[in-house]
Amino acid sequence: MAHQSHAYHMVDPSPWPLTGAVAALMLTSGLAVWFHFQSTIILILGLTVLILTMIQWWRDIIRESTFQGHHTLVVQKGLRYGMILFIVSEVFFFLGFFWAFYRASLTPTIELGECWPPTGVYPLDPFEVPLLNTAVLLASGVTVTWAHHSIMLGNRTDATNALALTILLGLYFTILQATEYLEAPFSISDGIYGSTFFVATGFHGLHVIIGSTFLLVCLIRQILYHFTMKHHFGFEAAAWYWHFVDVVWLFLYVSIYWWGS
Repeated sequence: MAHQSHAYHMVDPSPWPLTGAVAALMLTSGLAVWFHFQSTIILILGLTVLILTMIQWWRDIIRESTFQGHHTLVVQKGLRYGMILFIVSEVFFFLGFFWAFYRASLTPTIELGECWPPTGVYPLDPFEVPLLNTAVLLASGVTVTWAHHSIMLGNRTDATNALALTILLGLYFTILQATEYLEAPFSISDGIYGSTFFVATGFHGLHVIIGSTFLLVCLIRQILYHFTMKHHFGFEAAAWYWHFVDVVWLFLYVSIYWWGS
């Protein structure tokens, strides 16, 4: 930073946006080929390129922020605005699913039997696994807040334990949701009910997996002494994302599982 007279970070040219785009193309194409032709070669290649891109891109950002000192207060402010805008975009992403659900459920057509849930569809009991999942995610919101306060107070042991517990709760949630999908008495092809249920809850489950991965990287960084009491935005961003996932699940539970049943 000694050679420049400003606090901004001039990002070096990087190949990772290009390889990430290639990975995304291969993933979507690979999924289509898998669904229609039962071939997983392109899908596996896409996943491999994506994982390699993630590892090397994150490595570069960790190096810039932790060892090279590029993430000044001004840069961190910009990163915060960027994360806030990203979460806002995610809110509108899920808003589309809720819009589809309420459009179908508040005015069910004659094809659905003019009732909700549609005739012949037997919804899941909201007070069994869905309620347990709600408790698990709310508990994980508490533990990630515990981890945040521990980092700000310089309590490394509590921060590490709380982060590990949050990741375990996220993994437990994912296992419970996978079990629920396997045992559900309806499928994604069961009309508007099946499609709105599995697309909304499925994308939320994907966000839980992404958030758990985000927090796992933060746990590794915490163990490696990357975070300080004043400099830990990587973890803050993960915590914001995790709280967003919690709030979306509450809306999903109340709307689709409880009211929608």
